Amino acid sequence: MNAAARRFCWYYNVKGRVRYQTAWEWQKSLRSERMVESGRDLPDVLILLEHQPVYTLGRASSEEHLKFDLQNPPWDVHRIERGGEVTYHGPGQVVGYPIVNLRNHKKDLRWYIRSLEQVIINTLAKYDVDGTRKEGLTGVWNGEQKLAAIGLGASKWVTMHGFALNVTEDLSGFDQIVPCGIKEKSVGCLNRFAPEVTPKQVRKDLSDCFAEEFSLEMIPFEGTYAVEAGV
Repeated sequence: MNAAARRFCWYYNVKGRVRYQTAWEWQKSLRSERMVESGRDLPDVLILLEHQPVYTLGRASSEEHLKFDLQNPPWDVHRIERGGEVTYHGPGQVVGYPIVNLRNHKKDLRWYIRSLEQVIINTLAKYDVDGTRKEGLTGVWNGEQKLAAIGLGASKWVTMHGFALNVTEDLSGFDQIVPCGIKEKSVGCLNRFAPEVTPKQVRKDLSDCFAEEFSLEMIPFEGTYAVEAGV
């Protein structure tokens, strides 16, 4: 698709560490606007941010993958409307929430997941780090280490939730769970392979690769929009 035909995408590069509930409510609001016919032509959205420490469980996640008492968790815990098992979000991880109206792209969730994986693979390639897929699993891997997780929710072909790429080496939050319910695999991070890369650089490159993969023209917003919006 040439540049003239590209759809617009609002890009929110959110500063600071955002409470999970804040980002969750923001996503739901953005998605609701796009689910109705009158919102079909609204731009897609990409939110990139960093969370305060939190665990999230998908709608059918098993609590057997938790290594702590739910009555006394080390951090906040939320059960949400995405697929997949339990995961951790926290400092040093770049989390992406695309609100994409697939009616304007391709009404195929498998295609969308593979496209998100490709965005991350292309981003890692900028730092000469190999990102790969594993048969039967989602996410992006390097060898036996999972560098990025993907979990989605979609209604009326409008998506929410998204991906999380581990950048820095503090992965201690994952010690309290079986990440994504996969016991035989480990979690890794980008800085083990490219120690000089910062989350700030990763955000820029992720947004560029996202725009390229989905043929979008990004309209950037900087700052703490989600917090200021009070959602």
